[in-house]
Amino acid sequence: MSDHAATAAPCAPAWRAPGLVLVLGLLAWWALPDQLGLVTRIVTVMLLVLSLDLVVGIAGLPTLGHGALFGVGAYAAGLAALRLHPDPLFGLALGIAAGGLTALLTGAFLLRYQGFTFLMLTVAASQILLSLANTGRAWTGGDDGLSGYTVGPLFGVFEFDLFGRTGALYALAVLVLGYYLARRLVDSPFGLSVRGIHQNRARMAALGTPVFWRLLAVYTAAGALAGAAGAVSAQTNAIVGLDSLSFALSAEILVMLVLGGAGRLHGALIGALVFTLLHHTASSFNPYHWLFVVGAALMAVVLLPPGQAWAWLRGRWGAR
Repeated sequence: MSDHAATAAPCAPAWRAPGLVLVLGLLAWWALPDQLGLVTRIVTVMLLVLSLDLVVGIAGLPTLGHGALFGVGAYAAGLAALRLHPDPLFGLALGIAAGGLTALLTGAFLLRYQGFTFLMLTVAASQILLSLANTGRAWTGGDDGLSGYTVGPLFGVFEFDLFGRTGALYALAVLVLGYYLARRLVDSPFGLSVRGIHQNRARMAALGTPVFWRLLAVYTAAGALAGAAGAVSAQTNAIVGLDSLSFALSAEILVMLVLGGAGRLHGALIGALVFTLLHHTASSFNPYHWLFVVGAALMAVVLLPPGQAWAWLRGRWGAR
């Protein structure tokens, strides 16, 4: 493992960053009572991009099929509410299990390949899942989507109201817990070894690290987080569409990760926030050309990475 990976040990308690997210989320919930739907959407997307960061930023696995794990979790939670039990925590558990199991089964095959081959196989796997969801209309609703289910009150007390008050707090709680667990995973010896694999796979294998099994474990963990995000989306929106399994979603969340900076976890949250707000704001002005704004922001990040931008700003501020 390189010196950089060895020095990546946490210098702050694992709860500090999730605690900050919790405080900021509660402030948004209190200050934006008319925009709780948007807040819930941002929080859900943050959790999804966070799970992608484990795969791309931490493990160094290029993927364009991660959105499918979100979709699997969403359908699992929706079907649980429709056919089994409306309890939201039960649906959340099934969504996590579905996302993790799908990642485990697909990863056992996909992770035997690397580079461009792995990238294309992730696209193929997501398209297979999309096709299965489209043909299984009796279960998924096909093009019409899965709807007609009702999510029960949280803990039997807090109803999912139309204003989204309970939904926003529920999504925020799942994000904070997921962020905390992801931080603990990344900062653990296991996480440091995965970073080492990202930097130099051959050297880590020569040191005796079980590369395949470490990558499969982190891929499964990321799938579980993506499944949790899908379950929250299904429960707060009361509908699951085929777009939750689409290639477009996988590409969008990858753009979000690039915007925020891969490999830092908090960058995933920042990228999801920036992209979703840009989408919401720019599309309200021009619903046909809002991608121009996102493209310009992405070019700015690529040409001037966030680290260089902050260094430049500090230099300018210090010069004054």
